[in-house]
Amino acid sequence: MTPTSGGFRMCRATSWRAWWRRSATGSRGGRPAIGSRFRSCAPAERAGSASPDSTRSATARHNRFTHWGSFAEFTAVDWADVNLVALPDGLESDAAAALGCRFATAYRAVAQVGRVRGGEWVAVHGCGGVGLSSVMIAAALGARVIAIDISEPALSRAREAGAELAVPAGTDIREVTDGGAHAALDAIGSEAACAASIAGLRKRGRHVQVGLLPEPPRVPMDLVIARELELLGSHGMAAHAYPEMLGLVHAGRLRPGQLVSSRIELEQAPQALVAMTDTSPVGMTVIRP
Repeated sequence: MTPTSGGFRMCRATSWRAWWRRSATGSRGGRPAIGSRFRSCAPAERAGSASPDSTRSATARHNRFTHWGSFAEFTAVDWADVNLVALPDGLESDAAAALGCRFATAYRAVAQVGRVRGGEWVAVHGCGGVGLSSVMIAAALGARVIAIDISEPALSRAREAGAELAVPAGTDIREVTDGGAHAALDAIGSEAACAASIAGLRKRGRHVQVGLLPEPPRVPMDLVIARELELLGSHGMAAHAYPEMLGLVHAGRLRPGQLVSSRIELEQAPQALVAMTDTSPVGMTVIRP
């Protein structure tokens, strides 16, 4: 297995865990709603900040990590008025499930932390669930997206999601983008992808680390200093920051349902997760309870 495989599996694995959101209902008339995996423990914790609660509260609960919510048709949501956001009318359930962890994580990384603007080159390293979502979001914001992956099927999906260029890992990003990307994301979570993302930036470019790294990486700080680069971290998006993203979904500029490549029943989930040890499926898989 290559060093990047673990990151791809992690991105896909998070997509299995979002189906409970499809059945979630808020406290106002039973409207379909979505909730962030970062749950505030009190309304006061969300005031005045778009940061995920994980960065501001030692008591915040993480759905599927420190609190119930995985592989369930129903789940209890504390402080529902804070932690749930009503979904746009007419949004299909599969598309709502696709929003989940990876799409919201990508939106915050691209639009809010990475500050991507129209006309900029954006390099996305890794075309798993987070990576494909990042490609779609950056393209919708008017950026010129270059997707990087070791898998041709993944690159093909990236082109469908809006990538202007889709190239194999090892490509000289600075050469094909006429000087380097303005912003780049490591959507895998590996030392090699982190270093490649930084190396492919132009002067004063922005690197956003999205993929979780198993060990502290060696970072090419010589390039960071010489090019005056920004190194940024992004870790999910709190529920109260969802309306901006959902507005683009409602307007048809973002189509998360297009990233769903397969659908399985809840009983098939254990076998599918075991299979991900050896291979990474392209796109997102939705579990139907």
